[in-house]
Amino acid sequence: MVPYGKMWRLGANDNTNITFSDDVMIGGKSLKAGTYAIFASPNKSNWEIVFYNDPSNWGLPKTLDESKIAAKVTAEVMDLPTNIETLTIGFGDLTNDSATMAIMWAKTSVAVKIEVPTDKTVSASIEKAMNGPTAGDYYASAVYYSQAGKDIEKSKMWMEKAMSMIEKPAFYQLRQQSLIYAQAGDKQMAIDTAKKSLALSKEAKNDDYIKMNTDSLKEWGAM
Repeated sequence: MVPYGKMWRLGANDNTNITFSDDVMIGGKSLKAGTYAIFASPNKSNWEIVFYNDPSNWGLPKTLDESKIAAKVTAEVMDLPTNIETLTIGFGDLTNDSATMAIMWAKTSVAVKIEVPTDKTVSASIEKAMNGPTAGDYYASAVYYSQAGKDIEKSKMWMEKAMSMIEKPAFYQLRQQSLIYAQAGDKQMAIDTAKKSLALSKEAKNDDYIKMNTDSLKEWGAM
């Protein structure tokens, strides 16, 4: 049905696509994170597998653009002991940093090794965790606790920690801090912080934050 040496859409109708969330190695060749159409050129002893970085074609493009071929690998043909009636693509030989993509149909199977940068990714995650939370982590946690009605004292502590790590807090960050102080019952700190946010809002000419800070200061009896 598919002549040897002719490019095939590797399926019927629409493209068969594969998506990688991280950069990978395919058959020893680098492939950037993204979505790719998979095409194949079957031969008697091997298949050429093509990862094409335009997945929007309906089947094969009319003209294969060489500049859109992200990776091309050769996979050896292996005979299967049983007949696979439906084209099947599966993943096996799973390890911490690799897997094999097997393409099976009739009594033929070809396999392509996919390697992932597990050690690099995990090591970076460990290093980040061991270095402790960032200012952004403390800030996001404080805002969430405040808006979700959770422990406001913990929210205040996290926000103060975040602000101590930020060289020049922005008006919107100070706005959130003033609301947390108000929620915690620390009215004077809420007023002082809202005034700082208001001043920076005026510098930034942000009318929304000017109004919000002004309204809060009026509510707290500071204007």
